[in-house]
Amino acid sequence: MTAKKNILVVDDERDILDLIQYNLSKEGYTVTTALNGKEALDKADAKTDLVILDLMMPVLDGFETCKRLKNAPATASVPVVFLTARASEVDEVVGLELGADDYIQKPISPRKLVARVKAVLRRREQPSEDTAEAPPIRVGRLEIDRRSYTVRHAKKEIFFPRKEFEILALLASNPGKVYSREMLLNSIWGSEVVVIDRTVDVHIRKIREKLGEDADTIETIKGVGYRYRD
Repeated sequence: MTAKKNILVVDDERDILDLIQYNLSKEGYTVTTALNGKEALDKADAKTDLVILDLMMPVLDGFETCKRLKNAPATASVPVVFLTARASEVDEVVGLELGADDYIQKPISPRKLVARVKAVLRRREQPSEDTAEAPPIRVGRLEIDRRSYTVRHAKKEIFFPRKEFEILALLASNPGKVYSREMLLNSIWGSEVVVIDRTVDVHIRKIREKLGEDADTIETIKGVGYRYRD
């Protein structure tokens, strides 16, 4: 590992915190812990590379903590991984809709958890090489700058969480090309991260809401997937 990554682990059970901290530290990560969402918000900053977040916690639960992290400029682009005992598909969809990069159910072996963490961090770093010199994407009233992760629509800047941004940039950079849900999942989340197909639908809905009257530029191809209308 060329540079240590800073990981914030948030859980109200001390033994779980200690176990995760021990195993991540063995892999060379710098690990900070927090016992609730409020404490996590106090400790997270722009130097944080990843947050592992429990869902059921006192003071501030995981959903609200994730929402606040994604709405704060300093931490908006920091990947969030939910690690929770709640196995409901609804909870998973809500978590991913809030901008989480992965949703992992407890119990999970430390070895598998480390693998999932590495996959999320790897996905975060890969786009930087491909987009370092990438020109802005301009389609209709939409302008997407992949270097600064900014979107302007009708000359007005709109905030898109990282996953929504990457989906929109991929579709808009290839107008007319149809992407299946599987293609979008593999391209944006990677094949190593297990998320459900409905995750794509949730993100597409949020993108359309932000595009307002131009929402129909993201077309649904029934039974196939999505494309940006050229």
